Amino acid sequence: MTDEWKTRPPYKIHDNDKNFNALYEGSCHCGRVQYQLSREKPLASKYCHCTTCQRLHGAPFQWAAIFHKEDINFTHGHHDLGWYDSGEKTTKHKLPCKVSCAYCRTPIMDEGRRMILLFPTLIKSDGDRKRFMENFAPTCHMFYSHRVVDIPDGKPKWSGMQNDSDLIEDTPKDLKRKRAEETEEQKKKEAKESEKDQEGSHTKQK
Repeated sequence: MTDEWKTRPPYKIHDNDKNFNALYEGSCHCGRVQYQLSREKPLASKYCHCTTCQRLHGAPFQWAAIFHKEDINFTHGHHDLGWYDSGEKTTKHKLPCKVSCAYCRTPIMDEGRRMILLFPTLIKSDGDRKRFMENFAPTCHMFYSHRVVDIPDGKPKWSGMQNDSDLIEDTPKDLKRKRAEETEEQKKKEAKESEKDQEGSHTKQK
């Protein structure tokens, strides 16, 4: 069934769900696509400096907030969405994919296999602006080695993916030291496992 995605999160409509507590509202530039959020604080919030985000957003970096797919409710325009698979460069709804308004082309979110990445600049914060900024404050930079502008804010800066690359630039020294220790421990663990595998291989040969 080609329209099966419409009955699953994040596109499932929560009109009759009394348990969906809308705390925020967001929309694209033209207003055709509108949504609600039921979670006050994202699971995580990050700046991404990868070249794909730079090109697709036409900006130095992307500010993304991670939510569960069940946290969002599209009230208008979920039929007016367009998709883009940046890996295969197709417009099919294939995970993971980029989601945008099909009319004004505003990027709405990145949909992953389990989570969604929303863009806080689309979310209305007319109430307590200070609290909103605290809730959505980014905790780190990713792919900072691809940056086109320096941001000396003292936040952790990963050269690539978070927890899977080096910490660089003005990352706090204690975090760099901790990361170096973790990397060294991982290398020792891998070396021991490799030795065990070799010993097992020799034993079988005998």
